[in-house]
Amino acid sequence: MTKPKKQVLLKFCLLLALLAGYFGYLSYTYNVATGGAAAVLTWSFFVLCTPVADAGFLLDFPLRLLFGIRMVVSEVAVWAVAIGANVLMLIFGPSYYETTLLTQILHQILTQPFPYWGVIVLSGFGTFLSIRFGDELLDVIHHHDRAYFHSHHFKHEMILFVFFLFVIFGYYELIASVGLEAVLE
Repeated sequence: MTKPKKQVLLKFCLLLALLAGYFGYLSYTYNVATGGAAAVLTWSFFVLCTPVADAGFLLDFPLRLLFGIRMVVSEVAVWAVAIGANVLMLIFGPSYYETTLLTQILHQILTQPFPYWGVIVLSGFGTFLSIRFGDELLDVIHHHDRAYFHSHHFKHEMILFVFFLFVIFGYYELIASVGLEAVLE
């Protein structure tokens, strides 16, 4: 069995490699500026619109290791960066939202508050719930020290399952309303 700290480091390295590869692909397909903007927007999509902290983890983990900042605190900064990046893109570069399917969906979510900001709210709850368990993973040295995780694991899984159902329903409604049904087929 892999130790929790090694799992966290492996997850961080895989997410970083995925983002770098995605940026490389987009830069090759378009250009470096468009690739960078689309990569940032895609990252912000996963921060704001998914109920887990995987995208924010790219900043949370190094801040936790280097400065000891709890991931719950750094995730607030991650959300501020993601929101700020989107505000800047909406003002100065709205055409970047036309780059990929995810950026088009993100644009739709951001520009139509009702009902799509509900996806962001649900994602926020799910993200901060998952961060609570991520912080706990880094706080322990031994597997048997994970008392909070073990005592609340089932509740955590059920809450995340319900959030995922809401988010999947929201995504389906969003895709249908944007006219992207062909993507689902």
